[in-house]
Amino acid sequence: MSLYESLKQTADNKDVQAYLDLLHDEYVFVRNQTNTEVNKQDWTPVVTAMMQSDALEVLSTRCLYENSEILVMHQVMKFPDATKEAVLIVHNLKDGKIIRSETGATPLQ
Repeated sequence: MSLYESLKQTADNKDVQAYLDLLHDEYVFVRNQTNTEVNKQDWTPVVTAMMQSDALEVLSTRCLYENSEILVMHQVMKFPDATKEAVLIVHNLKDGKIIRSETGATPLQ
C-alpha cells in the first residue's frame, strides 16, 4: 500500500494512532499561516482533536505525486466555522515515513 493510501485510510477510519505511526520520530509540521514549526509531540494533540472532530470535513482528497522522497496531496476541507479551503500538502519522506509536512491553503467561496 502506498503512503498516500495509508494516510487516506487513517483519515477515513479516524485512526489517530495509525496516522501517528506514519510520522517519523523527527517529524515537523510547518504552519502555513505563521511559518512556525511544530514537532511530533506538540502536533499529536492538535491532529488528535482534528481527526476526532465531526466538525472538520475533508470533502475531497487526491494524490498529485508520490515517490520514496515526497508525497504531494490536494484536499478540499470544510472547517467548523463553515469556511472551505483548498489545501496543498507537501510531505517530505524519510525511511518510509513522513518527516516534514508543509501546507498552503486558498479560501474557497
